[in-house]
Amino acid sequence: MIDFHVHTLLSDGVLVPSEVVARAKALGYEALAITDHVDESNLEDTIEKTLRFTESVGKNNLRVVAGVELTHIPPKDIERLTRKARELGAKLIVCHGETIVEPVEPGTNLAAIEAGVDILAHPGLVGEKECALARKNSVLFEITTRKGHCLANGHVASMAKRSGVGLILNTDSHEPSDLATDDYALKVALGAGLTKGDYEKIRQNSRTLLQKVLGL
Repeated sequence: MIDFHVHTLLSDGVLVPSEVVARAKALGYEALAITDHVDESNLEDTIEKTLRFTESVGKNNLRVVAGVELTHIPPKDIERLTRKARELGAKLIVCHGETIVEPVEPGTNLAAIEAGVDILAHPGLVGEKECALARKNSVLFEITTRKGHCLANGHVASMAKRSGVGLILNTDSHEPSDLATDDYALKVALGAGLTKGDYEKIRQNSRTLLQKVLGL
């Protein structure tokens, strides 16, 4: 399992980063990204702490990537904060998309895609305009195992396949029970109307992104 959307006590997760890594390792994870929620108020501090942790982990049989999830950011500020996060050293930028279970400001999906984030998380009822631009900008859409957010997985999968947008599957973990095995991830993909072949493409997208963020 490669999981690019995991939270810790640095935002609203329940575990410190080291325990998240230990539990993921026990489940057979290959890699994960720590992507705690950030906005204007905590961007610098969270990236600094996450980088410090990932550097302390070093290279082992579980790769740990320092990322962020831009969360409930006004659309007009997403491009600026995306750029700032990269300048501060974040290796992966996830943007909290227009999930149907939270009051996310309309226009967030489009602004994130225009900003060139790496992953648009749980984008909800994403439209054709956003899909066309995501394909052009190589922004991946997330299929999520997260309760609530997963309610739009079928729509996201259908729109992405029709438009040629790359998909990725993440857990959006906040607590130990949210972490997933490959077998469970496959079931979530199948439940979204995808095939086993589609899931293999998702896994390849994850490997390609991991190589990119690690500079391999």
